[in-house]
Amino acid sequence: MASSRSLFANRDFRLLFTGRCVSLLGDGAFLVAMAWQAYTLSNAPSALSLLGVAMTTPLIVLLLFGGVVSDRYDRRKVMLLADGVRAALLAILGALAASGALRLWHMVLIVAVYGSAQAFFDPASEAIVPDLLAPSQLGQANALEQVVRPLALRLAGPALGGALIGVVGSGGAFLVDAASFTVSAATLWAMSAHVRPAAAPVAPEASASRQILEGWAYVRRNVWLWGTFASAGLAYLLFMGPAEVLLPFVLKHELSGSGAQLGLVLGAGGLGSVGCALVMMRSGLPSRGITFMYLVWALATVAVAGYGLANTLWQLMLASLAFNLLETAGTIVWATIKQRHVPGTMLGRVSSLDWLVSIGLLPVSFALTAPVSAMVGVRTTLIAAGLAGAAVTLGGLLLPGMRRADRSMAAAGSASPSPPALVGALQPGSS
Repeated sequence: MASSRSLFANRDFRLLFTGRCVSLLGDGAFLVAMAWQAYTLSNAPSALSLLGVAMTTPLIVLLLFGGVVSDRYDRRKVMLLADGVRAALLAILGALAASGALRLWHMVLIVAVYGSAQAFFDPASEAIVPDLLAPSQLGQANALEQVVRPLALRLAGPALGGALIGVVGSGGAFLVDAASFTVSAATLWAMSAHVRPAAAPVAPEASASRQILEGWAYVRRNVWLWGTFASAGLAYLLFMGPAEVLLPFVLKHELSGSGAQLGLVLGAGGLGSVGCALVMMRSGLPSRGITFMYLVWALATVAVAGYGLANTLWQLMLASLAFNLLETAGTIVWATIKQRHVPGTMLGRVSSLDWLVSIGLLPVSFALTAPVSAMVGVRTTLIAAGLAGAAVTLGGLLLPGMRRADRSMAAAGSASPSPPALVGALQPGSS
């Protein structure tokens, strides 16, 4: 608690953290509302698959440019602009849904622009925390965010979204998310006019392509980076589309569930994430972080198969809890390692490359989910996706040099003790 109080003594971090909490709460409501609205407009898994493709494709295309922008310009302003764009988009989506005029093509267009704005927000968001805090505070800051993130995004937000759907429909949930982005933009606006970077900024005269190549060269020199990116990309190809598209389908069409019950399933995942983060706040990081990260991520992916095996609401909730608990454990380790070992001048580009490679095949995953599930069945698709994704994740740990990097980081950590380190945000691991 004392460390948390010291973090909040920093006015800019306090504002940033408040905006993130509110925005994540709105996003949690949005997750439920988007899935429910898609299956209201169309009863086929292809509807949500289409939205997944529409959102992730522009995100992937623009991520590298977003990383360059976050390393070159004021990260606070980049995030503020992205929040403003998304607030406007969600307000339009909410108005269309509330009026009954919403069509699937409206949603496709809106989420495509939404994904474009996210491509600029995400790298800047990851890179700005070291700009605000001392290196010794990063662990506590990231741990705190990882407690709040699942509480808002996977627990309170989905519960709010489910309740709003039941009372005022999906349009109300979309409007709540629009308001949350407005609050986030307001807190960014209230921060110091110029957030100083943790290290010297990249030369303004350098071309964007050269900066991208510099970031890629740095990643290539470190197996714990490129190996993690690659294993995550393949695993996400296998399981992410089925998990995102078919979980709501199983609940709505096979178990005759409601929007509120979908919120409960996602909320159970939030409880798992929060519990994991609280435990790791007390215990700190494992000494062999990379090995730990790969193992828990592999187990988390196996939990996706549980969605295909579940026949009751509580079984879906249990699978969601296990998946999110284990994924959070790996994410905490991964984000902390990355923040501590990647230079501040390179962090935006490395983060954008992480997102790009890790989620680069997501549009393919979403696109394949509907036809594959039509051929082999929804439940078989989920089970196969979970098992295959786990196998691919474990394969990353076997890359030459991965465990050697893990040992080197462990030795460095024991030589220079640091406070409990935890984090909040991204994909599967390295070493």
